[in-house]
Amino acid sequence: MGELNKMETKPMLPLIVTMSVPPLISMFLQFTYNFVDCMFVSWISEDALTAVSLAFPITTLMVAMSIGIGVGVNVLIARYLGQKNQDMANSVVSNGIILSAACGVIVTIVVLLIMKPFFASFTEDPAIYDMAVNYMRICAFMEVSSMVHICIQKVLQGTGNMIAPMWFQIAGVLLNFVLDPLLIFGVWIFPEMGIEGAAVSTVCGYTFSMILAFYVLIFRKQKVKIKTKGFKLDFKIFKEIFVIGFPSFLMNALGAFMTYFTNLFLLLYSTTAVAFFGAYFKLQQVVIMTLNGLVQGCIPIMSYNYGAKNEKRLTQAFQYGNTIGILLTGVSIIILCLFPSQILTAFNASKEMLSFGVPALRIMCISYVFAAIATMVASFMQSTKRVKFSLLINILRQFGLLIPAMWLLSKFMGMTGIWYAFIVAEVITAAISWVLYKKYPISFDEAA
Repeated sequence: MGELNKMETKPMLPLIVTMSVPPLISMFLQFTYNFVDCMFVSWISEDALTAVSLAFPITTLMVAMSIGIGVGVNVLIARYLGQKNQDMANSVVSNGIILSAACGVIVTIVVLLIMKPFFASFTEDPAIYDMAVNYMRICAFMEVSSMVHICIQKVLQGTGNMIAPMWFQIAGVLLNFVLDPLLIFGVWIFPEMGIEGAAVSTVCGYTFSMILAFYVLIFRKQKVKIKTKGFKLDFKIFKEIFVIGFPSFLMNALGAFMTYFTNLFLLLYSTTAVAFFGAYFKLQQVVIMTLNGLVQGCIPIMSYNYGAKNEKRLTQAFQYGNTIGILLTGVSIIILCLFPSQILTAFNASKEMLSFGVPALRIMCISYVFAAIATMVASFMQSTKRVKFSLLINILRQFGLLIPAMWLLSKFMGMTGIWYAFIVAEVITAAISWVLYKKYPISFDEAA
């Protein structure tokens, strides 16, 4: 068999590993854009760091939109390749890129319109407000290149090519890393731009990744290509991309909303508690990125074999993915339970933060193993045309159950109840997910 059929012929465990590691690296690199900006900007001033941090929810939502559309394209391409429908797979490529570019323009305009009232709602400090606006008015223009390059990344991953997308992601991040200090501080021939230099570096990084992505798709041999002959806009494909990708968008976007509401609860106790949760969220993102890398590797495998009506391979991919997810989160739990004070010390934790942060870490990390189960079931549903179940699971995990649990448990247990709310929400969601998986078996009636 040729490489085209590896998702239906290669042994499942090595296939999942080879399909998951590159997107895991890519997602980690995606996360580093804001991290690198924060690192270099912190050398300017604490106000500059605050300004970039305030922009984080907006940039998170922008990237979430890019990932959502990209996953929709990924699933459709893998499904059509599984059906041996090359023409439709190529049509998805062209329609997906056009849709990504159009959405990128719309999102850029929306961000430019809302950023001033958004930042004004968070700070009354004119210096921080001005820096945040100056940073975001440039960063807003990253969205078109972000949308398009992530779309092409998911196009290639949908064919089983996981290596090329990783490399053009790495190239963009490296360019951002190099340009940041040059443009922020005015090194050599480069102008000193301050916080605006960080924004320019980010836009350049994404644009460079997009250019390389087009080069790889057009000039390197791939299993799909941009359809030009007989091409027409297909609004049915647009709709399918949105429907399939919405759970992935929601999974990434809800993190921003969850952080916002959690901070509202924690502000009732202390600003130190808010600072602790900010540090915890960075740690949690590492675990979530690991899970998402696994998911991004499993989704095209499950989608391909669903399209090919290969129930054995489809079920096998889900079961292996679920087991690997439990093992990975289990390792995370062990590390956080054994070394909570050492981990928090890396964030310059005060004695007050350590006093409640150590037990809080040990409590919240238990939820990870249940999050792995729910996330894999949601991805399985997403890959088998049962998006409504995937949507339900993601909403329950990070919002529908979590926020009410925080409110209720904090009434009886104080701040400790907020930490236990994460376990309660994930356990209930995992149980509901498993019931849905068992109650609604695979149906191939709509696979074609």
